[in-house]
Amino acid sequence: MKKEEAERLSKRPYQMRARAEAVAETGRRILEATIELGPEVLSDQATLDNVAARAGVTVQTVLRRFGSKEGLISAAAEEVRGRVEGQRNEAPVGDVAGAVRNLVEHYEEWGDNTLRLLAQEDRYPVIRAHTDRGRAGHYEWVERTFAPFLAGRAGRERERLRAEMIAVCDLYVWKILRRDLGLSREQTEIALVEMITALVGKGES
Repeated sequence: MKKEEAERLSKRPYQMRARAEAVAETGRRILEATIELGPEVLSDQATLDNVAARAGVTVQTVLRRFGSKEGLISAAAEEVRGRVEGQRNEAPVGDVAGAVRNLVEHYEEWGDNTLRLLAQEDRYPVIRAHTDRGRAGHYEWVERTFAPFLAGRAGRERERLRAEMIAVCDLYVWKILRRDLGLSREQTEIALVEMITALVGKGES
């Protein structure tokens, strides 16, 4: 084998790895651009041109990577969901104040964008699929985080307390306190702690 040929073959793995890394980085830029556009425009109004311009690529590159606008939105939603789950899973179990800090931290970062998604879920099936998964994740978070308080209840009493906890911790309660009534983040946390404490103390002797 000639020296030139051997050198070319030895470089091939590095070239292939560099190409794969470049493709992965392009995909990350496109996803980040889609996520960043969320707070600015409704997802059903955003265009692939918007995303491509933000990511510094062509529309054709977006389509090659994600197949369609729906595929792109779905991938971006999955990326956000992974980040959200990682953050929400850090909530301490049985610690009301700690759980509220975790919850409000999540809503401060993602709340406004999620409200925009919820406003259009009925007309955009790909978004509805992810908001439904978000609801299920919220229910699971409540059950896990407040498990010690639910453990002492049974039957309809447990079912009612679970429903009350889900409602109090819902995004729209944060919206009412923070956006509609203008409470500070600190005061919002205090209000949620007071409401949750009242619920978990209900029925105790």
